[in-house]
Amino acid sequence: MIYLLINIMNKMLHEGIIYKYEFKNNMSSNAEKLYNLIKNDSRRKNSLFLTALTNPKSALDKICAIGKEFNILVTKDEVIEYLSTIDDEATKMWLIKARGGL
Repeated sequence: MIYLLINIMNKMLHEGIIYKYEFKNNMSSNAEKLYNLIKNDSRRKNSLFLTALTNPKSALDKICAIGKEFNILVTKDEVIEYLSTIDDEATKMWLIKARGGL
């Protein structure tokens, strides 16, 4: 009986880990999809740029709202996490401001 319970718990744990991994991968790919969508839309990109200059944290809200508009759901943390992988000085400076620095 204990052996059966241990097997069931191991299976549940394994499935939970896989679910979390797949969920996290999906969200980071959502952040990437959204980034590429915005990058290729000059109107949205310019609007976000202007917002980011004056209120970086508000720009994060705006990015998430754009995601909702296109049914590409992301959180602020996921956007920050993805943007931190971009090798671009302007993006890095904006991230510092969005996190409350400078």
